[in-house]
Amino acid sequence: MEHITSDGRILVMTAVEGEREAVLRGLKGDTRFKVELAGVGAPSAAASTALALAAGGFRLVISAGIGGGFIETAALESVVVADAIIAADLGAETANGFSSVDELGFGSSRIAVNTGASQRIVQALRAAGQTAVAGPILTVTTATGTSSTAEQLANRVPGAAAEAMEGYGVAVAANKLELPVMEIRTISNAVGPRDRAAWRIKEALQALEAAFSTLTEVI
Repeated sequence: MEHITSDGRILVMTAVEGEREAVLRGLKGDTRFKVELAGVGAPSAAASTALALAAGGFRLVISAGIGGGFIETAALESVVVADAIIAADLGAETANGFSSVDELGFGSSRIAVNTGASQRIVQALRAAGQTAVAGPILTVTTATGTSSTAEQLANRVPGAAAEAMEGYGVAVAANKLELPVMEIRTISNAVGPRDRAAWRIKEALQALEAAFSTLTEVI
């Protein structure tokens, strides 16, 4: 895959054990991968990823798990492969609305990924029978629970496909060591009002397992 060498292992970071187990089932013992727990939230994910990477010998880092989908872009049980990893609420409120750290001049809330590699993985997932899209995945500190917040995020990041809580933290740690990073999320619920009765966590974990089974064949 472009800009990703074949030397070294691939580190996969998941927030919780259920996600880790689903990834491991999909990998079927593939020794190229090491799957570790990131914890919930970007700070924990950044620290845990940095600690894991300190061992050395990695060529790629993947933030993986389930997440919320912007349903007009990413349907329930589908797979989203990030074409950008964005800390969507990292910034400040102003009289004119939200300003990102980029606009404030304090760094960047966006971490680039290899979009060519993301598109190739999406095509492989589709060929394997999964519904998959490439799009921005937002990292948030507070999971969205209202239609108004969902609309604000969608307006802030046109084309936003999914939200979760760890990707930006994982990506920051990878960037510190100049390692390429990806984020893969399977959709368990719609971004917006939290209707737990409509969530499909079991199905999203099954989709995550299937996605990593396919990933072993193309990465």
